[in-house]
Amino acid sequence: MLPLFSPRTLGALLGAALLLTLTLVAQQHRLFERLWFNVQSQLQAESRQARSLWLPSYRVSVEARPIGEGITDVSALSFDPDRRTLVSVTNKPARFLELDLDGRLLRQVDLKGFSDPEAIEYIKPGVYMISEERRQRLVRVHIGADTREVDIDDRQVSHPFSLSDVESDNRGNEGLAYDAARERFFVAKESDPVRIYEIDGLGSEAFEGLQALSLRSDPKRDRRLFVRDLSSLQFDPGTGHLLALSDQSRLVLELDDDGKPISSLSLLRGQHGLSRSVPQAEGVAMDDLGRLYVVSEPNLFYRFEKP
Repeated sequence: MLPLFSPRTLGALLGAALLLTLTLVAQQHRLFERLWFNVQSQLQAESRQARSLWLPSYRVSVEARPIGEGITDVSALSFDPDRRTLVSVTNKPARFLELDLDGRLLRQVDLKGFSDPEAIEYIKPGVYMISEERRQRLVRVHIGADTREVDIDDRQVSHPFSLSDVESDNRGNEGLAYDAARERFFVAKESDPVRIYEIDGLGSEAFEGLQALSLRSDPKRDRRLFVRDLSSLQFDPGTGHLLALSDQSRLVLELDDDGKPISSLSLLRGQHGLSRSVPQAEGVAMDDLGRLYVVSEPNLFYRFEKP
């Protein structure tokens, strides 16, 4: 019986199947878009560097430092310029954490009654916004220097805002960023699809209900995000740019004020001085000196600086 295909034909078919598989994988991981972005970044480096944070110039200065004994499930990061510290949350158990700028744990505050807190953002002295992923809502809390526990039913907590009341598809809210000048929040939807929402009015003490709020999305910007997921956001008031952290893509993207990616920082081994890849990046923050901080589950801390 003659073979169905000659060895040459069979080899060609296997090669075509392999090529198709690689192409589908590349499309799923958006590798072509990322490659084209890297090419553009190299060609336009001089002009982009002058008007951006320019993440390629950052190098790691603190790598994979454990955050305190027994700390797990670190899920967010924000810089507190008033206390010159970093704040974070854990979800199991629900806690507020305060760290120094070297990643050492300063204190813990129990978050009683909170369900799966995934993000935190500094608003003003002693006031923070916390995102609960499971309940799909944002909660503003007051945490002073002597606070030891925050009860979600206490007067320290105000203005719970349900994102599901405004956008029924808004599930998996993983990141927060705050633009204080415009009292504007950015909320990251993790995946399926990746989205960034903008909400006006939540930073104001005068907030009294949904009628005071405005929620917007930018489909054009979101289509440009060649990342597989979003874990955290950071707004830079100096440039007006937004940083978007992706765990699955191992990447921090800088977006200009039009939402266009203009620079990136890779979290892979060998990049930016990293001796090992960042395993599960969950939070990003930047201080007033331009230093970049990343936390990774379960409890690892990183700091990046420009030389």
